[in-house]
Amino acid sequence: MFAIIPNEPASRKENTVCKSSIWVRFLLRGGDAWRTIPAMQENAALNPNPIAPYPIAVIMERVRLANRWATENWEAKGVVRDLLPPGSGEQVIVAEDGLTQILFSGFTVKLQRAEAEGYYLNVTSPQPKVFILWRLRDEIARPELLTVSYNEGTRWADSGENVDGVALPADWLPWIAEFAVEHYKPEPRKKPRYASSKDKGVASHRDGTPGTPDVTR
Repeated sequence: MFAIIPNEPASRKENTVCKSSIWVRFLLRGGDAWRTIPAMQENAALNPNPIAPYPIAVIMERVRLANRWATENWEAKGVVRDLLPPGSGEQVIVAEDGLTQILFSGFTVKLQRAEAEGYYLNVTSPQPKVFILWRLRDEIARPELLTVSYNEGTRWADSGENVDGVALPADWLPWIAEFAVEHYKPEPRKKPRYASSKDKGVASHRDGTPGTPDVTR
């Protein structure tokens, strides 16, 4: 039996993520965040690798419930560096009264250009996440898909899938930031267009009432 702590790095080496110039400049909030993005270009790698720095394993947890509506509750509890040999099956890592945790290995995250905006929204949020889509098969909740895109995770949840967000490995932040800088180009804001006096006249002529300003975005 061995213990795995989902939210702590597997290595005991000094965590230098928050000292990275990319991370410091990418810790942004609000609608004005991208005003400082050009300053990051000098630190971003050319053609950043879309493959995650290392594979990860997912910890799923089952808690027994004592109520008339459900007998158990499943949820994703965290991700850790995958140190198991390729092809390893799931492993029960905690088996206590009313609580079970199962480790599912063999997941590799690959970034997609089409999700660059979702990566930006995720890593600039207060608590960046790995979003895990899981399905119940053979009475066990099994992780099927992983993403670090806020947009993709939201689409999965909106489609009715079971989706949980767990803490993103801290040393993945610079990697995702570099990819977002390279591929996400936010569209400029469009100025509101107000109806002209000619448009007002047309509106009045059609419905018989005085024309009113119409704002389109």
